[in-house]
Amino acid sequence: MYRLLAPRLGRGLLRAAGRRGGVCAARLLAGPAGGRAPEVGAPPPRVAPRGGGSSLLPLLAALAWFSRPAAAAEEQEQEQEQERPGPRPSGAAAEDAAEAEIIQLLKRAKLSIMKDEPEEAELILHDALRLAYQSDNKKAITYTYDLMANLAFTRGQLENAEKLFKATMSYLLGGGMQQEDNAIIEISLKLASIYAAQNRQEFALAGYEFCISTLEEKIEREKELAEDILSVEEKANTHLLLGMCLDAYARYLLFSKQPSEAQKMCEKALHISEEILGERHPQTIVLMSDLATTLDAQGRFDEACVYVQRASDLARQIEHPELHMLLSNLAAILTHKERYAQAKEIYQEALKQAELKRDEVSIQHIREELAELSRKSRPLT
Repeated sequence: MYRLLAPRLGRGLLRAAGRRGGVCAARLLAGPAGGRAPEVGAPPPRVAPRGGGSSLLPLLAALAWFSRPAAAAEEQEQEQEQERPGPRPSGAAAEDAAEAEIIQLLKRAKLSIMKDEPEEAELILHDALRLAYQSDNKKAITYTYDLMANLAFTRGQLENAEKLFKATMSYLLGGGMQQEDNAIIEISLKLASIYAAQNRQEFALAGYEFCISTLEEKIEREKELAEDILSVEEKANTHLLLGMCLDAYARYLLFSKQPSEAQKMCEKALHISEEILGERHPQTIVLMSDLATTLDAQGRFDEACVYVQRASDLARQIEHPELHMLLSNLAAILTHKERYAQAKEIYQEALKQAELKRDEVSIQHIREELAELSRKSRPLT
C-alpha cells in the first residue's frame, strides 16, 4: 500500500508527527479585560507517556506545507521593537521586561518542539500565555495561542486544537485582519482538516471551498498590482498557499474515494509548485508522488509509474529527506503492475534508507510490504 507523504517548505517549526498525547481535565485561563479565555486542555504531567501511533487521516500531513504559526510575523515585530534604540516612555520598562520574558518563553517552547518534547513545550506555552494576559499583550496572546494550536494539532489533540485555532483567529480578526489574509486562510484550512478527521463532512467541505475560492479570487484581483504595492514574494506566497489548499483537498478527496477529483486538485497543486519552486524542489517532488497516488487509485498504473519514477529519480539526485517513502510508493505501484522482482529491489533500497533515517514506522511498513510481496510472487504449487 502506498502512503501520502508530508510535504514541507522547510520554513516551519513543527512537524506533523501524528503522536497522540493525553489531554487532562480542562482548565480556564484568564481572558482579556477580566474575561475568560477559550477553554483548552491542560498540559499533561511531565512524566506522561507518549501515545503509540496516529489514527489521523493522511490529509493532515499536507499541513506541513505551512506548519509555521500563522502569527509568526507578530513575534518578529515584537523582537524588532525590543531591539529599537532610544528612550522609552514612562512605565514602559515593566512592559518591556514582561515582553522580553514572554519572548524567551516562546523561544524555549519552540526549542522543546524541535527537540520533540511536546509535553515540556505545552507547559512553557501555558506560562507564556498567562504572562501575556497579565501584561495585556495582545500580539503575544495571539502568537501563543497559535503555537499551542499547532502543537495540539500535530499531537492529534483535535478538539483542543480546534478551540485554540478559533481563539487565534478571533484575536487576529479582532485586531483588524481581513478574512482573505493568508494567516486566516491557513487557520481555516487547518480547521477544515480537523473537521474532516472528525467526519464532520459538511464543515470540512465548506472549509476547503472557502479557502480555495477566496485565494483564487484574491490572486485574480491582485495579479495586475505593481510590485511597489504588492511584492513578487507576497504574490508567490499566496500562490503557494493555494497549492497547499489544493493538496489538502486532494488528500481529503482521495480518502473519500474520489480519486479522479483528487487527481485534478493534485495537478493544479503540482503546476503551482513547479512554476514557483521548480521541478527539483522537495515540495514539488512530493506532489509528483501524490499525483501518482491518485492515478494509481484509479487503476492507471502506467501513468502513475511515470510520475512516481520521476519523483524517485529526482529525490535520489537531491538526497530528499523522504527518499525512503518515495521509493516505497514506487515499489507499491510496481507491485500493482505485477513487476514483482523490480518492486522487491526498490523496497529493499527503501528499507535501507528508512533504517538510515531511523524511521521505525516506515521500517515496519516496508517490511510488511516485502512480506506481502513475497506471498504474491510465490509460485503456486
